[in-house]
Amino acid sequence: MINKLNFTISYEAYDHLSELNEADQLLCKDAEAALVTSYSPYSNFKVATAVQLAGGKVVTGSNQENVAYPSGLCAERVALFSIGAAYPDAVIERMVITAHTDNFKIEQPVTCCGSCLQVMAEFEKKQGKEFEVLFYCIDGKILKVKGVKNLLPFVFVEERLKVNA
Repeated sequence: MINKLNFTISYEAYDHLSELNEADQLLCKDAEAALVTSYSPYSNFKVATAVQLAGGKVVTGSNQENVAYPSGLCAERVALFSIGAAYPDAVIERMVITAHTDNFKIEQPVTCCGSCLQVMAEFEKKQGKEFEVLFYCIDGKILKVKGVKNLLPFVFVEERLKVNA
């Protein structure tokens, strides 16, 4: 017997930055400002993120390319791994991802790759709390999602890999 199942994701869509609350607008601007730190000489596609921690601290990241393509790293993982190293007990409240290129107009929000989603899921698991993710298209639409499972419903989880203390 075949069981056909469905899942539904939940998200909010905004047409312009001005529709967001002030805290989300500021975090979008932080992500946009972080685009200047992108090292993307091969793709010329700059991606940046701003992550707000509980207490208000904001940590940014940007994509870092390498001529040996697999050796680069996405903006989301740059920021999240920085948080893991510098603030290991921090709780993430929300993060914004944005992108820019001079090669064409980005007309829709740029979303995360699967590797970044898996790392985001690990941070949610570690902190025991979901966080908001905003995909911010500069001068365009913004998508807002609560919880990584809305983006990666079949997230990899294997409890047996935990070290028993």
